[in-house]
Order: sequence, then C-alpha cells, then structure tokens
Amino acid sequence: MRHAFFATSALLGGALLAIAPPAAAQSGGVEVRVDRLEKEMRAVQRKVFPAGAPLEAEITRPTTPTVAPGSPAGTPISDLTARVGALESQLASITGQVEETSFKLRQLEEAFNKYKAETDSRLSPPDTTPPAVRPTTSTPIEPTPAATKPTASAAPASEERKAAVAAIERPNSGDAAMDSYSYGFRLWDGKFYPEAQAQLKATVDKYGDGTVGSRAANLLGRAYLDDGKPALASVAFYENYQKRPRGDRAADSLTYLGEALIQLKKPADACKVYQELEQVYGSSLSASQRGMMDKGRVKAKCS
Repeated sequence: MRHAFFATSALLGGALLAIAPPAAAQSGGVEVRVDRLEKEMRAVQRKVFPAGAPLEAEITRPTTPTVAPGSPAGTPISDLTARVGALESQLASITGQVEETSFKLRQLEEAFNKYKAETDSRLSPPDTTPPAVRPTTSTPIEPTPAATKPTASAAPASEERKAAVAAIERPNSGDAAMDSYSYGFRLWDGKFYPEAQAQLKATVDKYGDGTVGSRAANLLGRAYLDDGKPALASVAFYENYQKRPRGDRAADSLTYLGEALIQLKKPADACKVYQELEQVYGSSLSASQRGMMDKGRVKAKCS
C-alpha cells in the first residue's frame, strides 16, 4: 500500500508539472494583450484630448466574491481577462467618438463653404456697363448747331472751376495717408466730384491696406453715386465691403450699395444686400444706417 501511495503521488506531481507551463504561458499572453491595449488606449486619448488630461479608463479589478465551500476560487487568468474586456470596450467607445466628431467637422466645413459660395454669389458686382465719363466742368457744355465743339463761354467757366479747386486747402498734418484722404473729403464736400474721385482713388491705391482704406474706398463710392454714376459706385462699395469687411465704413458701403443697385433698377439684388447687411452687422448698425436700410427696403419692395 505504501508503494502504491508513492507511485500515485509521483504520477499526480508529473501531471501538475505538465499543466503548469501552459497556464503560465496563457497568463503571460494575456498580460501582453493588456499592455498593448493600454498603450493603444493612451494613444487614442492623446489624439482625442490633445489639450487636456485624457480620460482614465474605468477599469477595476473584479472584487472577490464570497466563495461557497467546495466552489473553485478565481484565478489570475480570469482577472486579466476581465481587464482585457474592459479595455476593449473603452477603446471601442473612444474610437466611435473620434469617428462621430470627424463626421460632424466635415458637415460643418461643407455648410460653411456652401454659405460662403451663396454669399459671394449674392453680392457679386452687377453686370453693367459704366456710363461715359462726364466732363469735369460742373455745367454741361452745350454743342453749337454746326458742330459739337464747346462755345467760347465754356472757357471762363473752366478757369473759374480751376480756381475754385485750387482754393481747396491741402492738409499737411504729417500723416500722409490721412492728409490724402482728408483732401479727397474736402473736394467731395465742395461738390467737386470728378476731382474727388481721382484723389480718393489714388488714396485707395496707395493706402488701401491702412486705417484710412475703408474710409477712402467708401467715400469714393459716395463720390461716384453723387456724380450720377451708380454702376461705378456699386463696384466701389462692393469691393470695399469684400476687401475690408471689418473696416469702419464696411457697413456704410453695404448700405449705399443697396441704394446704388436701386438706382440701377436692380431691386432684387438690393434686397439681398440689405439681408446681408442685417445678418452681418445687425445690432451694431447705427440709427442712420438702419433708417437708410429700412427706406431702401421699401423702395425696393423687399418681402
């Protein structure tokens, strides 16, 4: 009996030794899996939360339940398997969030591009041919019955105009850009519109990127509009708004653009301009700008 007992013990010991390596190998394989998943989790979290602290995966080791007498206890393999399942679930959840966020960003980008294209189309300059440039004299020259040459009486008027323009003082404050704009303003205020147009256009060409650019471009449109040239005025107003949307005269340019389009008998386009004016500047409009917009909408019969 004693020999039989030792023989049985030896057999059982050999069986346990044969089982132990696979169990250890399985435990090592799961550990590697856990490490790999945790590294992937950290990488995904850094991508999703680049500016803040990443979320910690809600992974807890299973609590040891009360084992009834005679029931087998939990093993390290089952503990690691639970951790792997939790990691895989968390990784799948974050991956889904990344895909959903990317899809929403694409939708926002497409919506913005569509709005920008519609806005540019609405506010494109009217396809009109600018009227012929009028004489620089304030009084139109009447042709003689035999020819189209001006009468002799036009010469004194021209000399008188030159003298009046020369009497407009050129400012000299030391600020070349502001002096150039101020001189154009004085010409416009004196109703010397062709001269004001030339001066203001030169100011925009030279100082358009500076602080006076928005004012000079807007006043250039006003000089064209007051001189009976709504087509040229509409181009000047539109370009000022398009190139300098944050300029201090951008809203004014949109307001007067609506008026120029009404004079060009394009009420539908004027209504689109007033709609853009309301959407972009809204509550920041001054009382005079809003009053002019409201009157323009009535004239254009905007819905």
